[in-house]
Formats: sequence, C-alpha cells, structure tokens
Amino acid sequence: MKTRLLKCLFFIVLVRPLVILLIGLNVYHRERLPKDGPHVVIANHNSHLDTMVLMSLMPLRLLWRTRPVAAADYFLANRWLSWFSRNVLDIIPVQRRGRAGQAHPLQGCFDALDAGNILILFPEGSRGRPEQMQPLKRGISHLLRDYPQVGVTPVLLRGLGRALPKGEALLVPVNCDVAVGEMLYLESDEDAFMTAIEACFRQLAPLCTAGVWRDQTPE
Repeated sequence: MKTRLLKCLFFIVLVRPLVILLIGLNVYHRERLPKDGPHVVIANHNSHLDTMVLMSLMPLRLLWRTRPVAAADYFLANRWLSWFSRNVLDIIPVQRRGRAGQAHPLQGCFDALDAGNILILFPEGSRGRPEQMQPLKRGISHLLRDYPQVGVTPVLLRGLGRALPKGEALLVPVNCDVAVGEMLYLESDEDAFMTAIEACFRQLAPLCTAGVWRDQTPE
C-alpha cells in the first residue's frame, strides 16, 4: 500500500507535469496501450526518461500495477537509489549475471505476471546512443515461454535520449515522439516472434517524423 501511494503521488505531482510542460510529447496510437494485466510493454531505450514517460502514459487505475524491469546491479547499487527504485518506481530487479544456486533471474517477472502486473521491459538491454537502436536481446522470448496468453505491446520512443542523454542530469526541452504498436503474442516460434518485434519497430519509425530521427533498426 505504501509503495502504491508513493508511486501514484510521484507521477501525479512530479512526472506528469514535467512531461506535459517541459517535453513536447507526441503520442501516436495511444489506444493500443494495454487496458489490463498481465501484459508486457517493450520499448527502445536511450534515457532514464523512457521509463518515466511510459509509466506516465498509463491510467491511474493501472499505474500501481505497472512495474519496470531494471538491472539490479545499477538500481540497487546504493542505499538511496535502491530505496527510490523499490518504493517509488516499484521496479522488478533482475540480476544480469546469474550465479549457480540462485533463483531464476526472471523469477520476479514471473511472479509479477502471475499477479496480473504490467511489465515495462527494454529488450536492447541497456541505454544506447540517442536515436540508434541496438540489436534486441532474447530475454523477452525467454520470459514469455510459459505465458503465451500474455500480450506484448512494442513502443518506439524518439527524442528522449536527446532530452536527457545517458550520463547527463540536466533535462533539455525537446519535442519527443511515442508510437505504440499493435499487440503481439509469442507463439511456438521464438525466432519469428523476435522478427515480428523488429518489424513492428520499423513500421512505427515513420510516425516519428522529426528530422533528427535515424532508424538504425537491425535488418
């Protein structure tokens, strides 16, 4: 209950006004965002703003159930960041380097899907250079092997990596685009699933029309 309250207050009081007033956010096909959980939202990743913007787009009735998947070695690295990540952002920490004898690295994600949560996941793995998409990792298909009924919504983000680049702390007001793709499901062929995700990102790219966009989606 405490985490739910802190999360809602943080986004209502701080993040949503910031997104509205400082970022010129254009959202395409917002109606495609999930209406309920369990569900997985995936996006390209260039900035810490990516998570904030995606969560701010969720209605309040779903915000408390929306949980970003984040690297434990970064977000739990110190006491204060760990407290904020766990109690305000409500992250699902994932160990990027599993060790023998430890629980499955995605167990927290499995538990969250079982609880009907909406996961935010970045299949590139980590933040890249602005407007340059990195090859997708296959963690999303590993996650959904036992959840074929769970839908996946790809979202293409543009401009947020320039508004708050990796390694910078000062937000620069620039126009940013969010384009939401149609829902996908993992069926039996994981290779086809990953190909469909890449194709969806390519199809969304023309909606992000600002001149700074350079589509580096792998062929």
